[in-house]
Parts: sequence; structure tokens; C-alpha cells
Amino acid sequence: MRHLSFKTQSANEKIVTRDWHVVDATNQTLGRMTSQIASILRGKNKAYYTPHFDCGDYVIVINSNKVVLTGAKLDDKEYQTYSMHPGGQKIEMAREMISRRPNLMIERAVKGMLPKNRLGRAMYKKLFVYEGAEHPHKAQNPKTLVTKGIAK
Repeated sequence: MRHLSFKTQSANEKIVTRDWHVVDATNQTLGRMTSQIASILRGKNKAYYTPHFDCGDYVIVINSNKVVLTGAKLDDKEYQTYSMHPGGQKIEMAREMISRRPNLMIERAVKGMLPKNRLGRAMYKKLFVYEGAEHPHKAQNPKTLVTKGIAK
């Protein structure tokens, strides 16, 4: 009896093709949308996904100011920063953050779902978030990505 052996293909620069995706954040739930974005940035949607190699795609998020938080999160969720000086802690509620800097909400949510090392920092650089419906990446011909995080 002849034994068939198949080698597992590990991702490398020759194999990886990076696509561009556009996500419209209008009426999307923050957590559900960002978890799908993080998965695409890591490359988990590809057959040749390799945990120790950056094989993810580029993601463009538009209309970041129209993202939705469920329940009482608009009034309860806190975003904290600390300047490392005495009295340098600042707390901002989600309602203020979404009106002042909506891009930062999505960026922080996605960054928290990526690996905490140089690989995660490289993946994070492939995320582009914009407040309006326009983005400067038309030349890359991005595909529209439909996420499942639609709020009711």
C-alpha cells in the first residue's frame, strides 16, 4: 500500500496576495464589526493562514461616526488615557468619544483584538478608518465587505 503525503503549506511572501476591502460602518454594531475586521487583518479568512506570518488584507472603514453601540454602552463605556504624570488620568465616555473622535473607537477596538507584538503592529498598519463616505484608496479597487454586525 502506497502512503500519500501532503505537505502543509506555510504562508510566505511568494504565496500571500493582499486584497483591499471596504466596510461601511453605518448601523453596524461596534464589537461584531471590529471582530470581523480583526480576523481579516490577521488573514484568518485565507486557506493558507499561518499564525506567525502577516497574511491579512487591507481594510478601509468608512462612516465611522455612524457605528452603533448596543444597550447602555453609550453612557456606561469609558475610554481611559493616562499621561504617566500625577493627575494625568483622563476618562471619556463613549457618547463623547463617538462625537469627538469616532475613528479612535474603531481603531482601539480592532487593536485590542490583534496580537500584542510586532506582528500585531504590522497588521494594525493595514487598517484605515475614515469619518465620511470618501476615502483616498480608490486606485486599489477595494471590494465591498458585508459584515454581519447590523444593529436592529
